[in-house]
Amino acid sequence: MCHREAAVMLKAFFRELPTSLFPVEYIPAFITLMERGPHIKVQFQALHLMVMALPDANRDTAQVLMTFFNKVIANESKNRMSIWNISTIMAPNLFFSRSKHSDYEELQLANTAAHIIRLMLKYQKILWKVPSFLIMQVRRMNEATMLLKKQLPSVKKLLRRKTIEREVISPKTSKVLQKSPSSRRMSDVPEGVIRVHAPLLSKVSMAIQLTSHTKAKDILAKFQYENSYGSSECIKIQNQRLYEIGGNIGQHCLDPDAYILDVYHVNPQAEWVIKPQSSF
Repeated sequence: MCHREAAVMLKAFFRELPTSLFPVEYIPAFITLMERGPHIKVQFQALHLMVMALPDANRDTAQVLMTFFNKVIANESKNRMSIWNISTIMAPNLFFSRSKHSDYEELQLANTAAHIIRLMLKYQKILWKVPSFLIMQVRRMNEATMLLKKQLPSVKKLLRRKTIEREVISPKTSKVLQKSPSSRRMSDVPEGVIRVHAPLLSKVSMAIQLTSHTKAKDILAKFQYENSYGSSECIKIQNQRLYEIGGNIGQHCLDPDAYILDVYHVNPQAEWVIKPQSSF
């Protein structure tokens, strides 16, 4: 078939889905953002959150689709399909509602949807990664939760009971207990050094001295070098990623270009593990 017929089929495929690829319920929030005229960064953050909230199938399809659209746009001189043309043509098929709207609402919906598609096309290389501001928010929430757990009423009752039983010894003991975790950590691993574990590789553990230039891919390269004796080991390390686990985060798969010293300073209590990347 010719390219025009292929384009018609692509539009029809998404238009005939039971629900739109992108939830139309998010459109009013974007309309409000655009009417208030915020900085493009605020709009992008809202878009980033929308993408993170998508079901896996929708998000994976959107990523492939945006990659394809950018390939089409790269040949604009031959096909005359600019980012504006692509967004105007495809947006109504990716954001649609079965309910009825007035002509004004339909126009507003189409314009906002096209604007969202343009944002996705422009920033699609970073759109599929968990945004840093969201990770920082999760860290703060985890830190607040850990602090709250330390102040549970049951713990307070236990401390009061111990205070009664050991009037003089208890304060000294509590201070020792409070200091022991950090002092143990300092004695186990020097400042700026992390111990990385790779349970699925031959070289299962390695101490890494961090510098301001150390990236996640550098640590993976070190393990690849140490495990480069067999072809099967090389294949294993190619499919593995560095994870930051515990501390003020649950589990965080680090981007290969992430600067590890910065992550270490934000979460010094974390453990570092190399393992296969889980599905999104």
